[in-house]
Amino acid sequence: MTATISPRSALFGANEAAPALPVCDHYAGVEPRMSKSLQLQAELGAVFDVTLDNEDGAPVGGEIDQAQLIAGLLGSADNRHGRVGVRLLTLGHPRFADVAATVLRAARRPAYLMLPKPESLAEVQRAIALIDGLGGADIPLHVLVETHGALREVFGIAAEPRIESISFGLMDFVSAHHGAIPHSAMGVRGQFEHPLVLRAKLEIAAACHAHGKTPSHCVVTEFKDTGALAAAARQAREMLGYTRMWSIHPNQIRPIVAAFAPTAGELEQAIAIITAAQAADWAPIQHQHTLHDRASYRYFWQVIERAQRSAVAGGSPLPAELQAAWFS
Repeated sequence: MTATISPRSALFGANEAAPALPVCDHYAGVEPRMSKSLQLQAELGAVFDVTLDNEDGAPVGGEIDQAQLIAGLLGSADNRHGRVGVRLLTLGHPRFADVAATVLRAARRPAYLMLPKPESLAEVQRAIALIDGLGGADIPLHVLVETHGALREVFGIAAEPRIESISFGLMDFVSAHHGAIPHSAMGVRGQFEHPLVLRAKLEIAAACHAHGKTPSHCVVTEFKDTGALAAAARQAREMLGYTRMWSIHPNQIRPIVAAFAPTAGELEQAIAIITAAQAADWAPIQHQHTLHDRASYRYFWQVIERAQRSAVAGGSPLPAELQAAWFS
């Protein structure tokens, strides 16, 4: 019977992998903050990733020391969930290969490696070749689009099989316009208003969705204004199509996770529709005077998956019987 098959298998098929990335990507580059970030992740669960920063977090000349510190943290007991990634140096940095090799020798492999500031698809592919040659062929790669060249070729970057996620680098992107974009476009409100910034965000999101990758929204630097942060996160999700967002301060993690989670009403509706659809062996149904079929079932199942990924400390938003039937 079709009803015994999991909703994801029934609606998407065995070849389409479930979206697995947490909705928040938290960056830290200073030793005390990196350690505290791992401890917070151990407490809350894998509802957010931690990215240990070997680019902006390392002092000039101290890149190898930073890489060794990061390798130690990857292998530490605080890395309970295996959801810790590393931002590498730019490909053109003379210590790129040494840093990548150090990180890849850690007692526990990074969950992903972030490639910052590529200028083109060809540069991304060169970085992939170097990482794979160092033994990192099994590590998912993320790309930080913050240059004109990378934005121009973002659809090609998203199509690259080794890429799992693409992030938008707001600050460097604005700076790359040499004053033509005002400083206000780096702010929590201006970044959703300036046409060139909005264009970049939309191009990245469209490229990711076209190729089954995760678009990750840029930072909000006003870390004390959690209300504005939550509003920005909702706008990134609802209006721009982002399914993940950066955090640069621990106070930003919970508001981002909450903003990307479905509301109670959205989840209740999704559960009702998927339950009825499964009982009908995925034939069309009527729910509250609205017709639904497999196209809308896919949407509502993804709402349920998003709720699962946002559940803190291993809790489930689903009734126990549905949790067991759908996610065991």
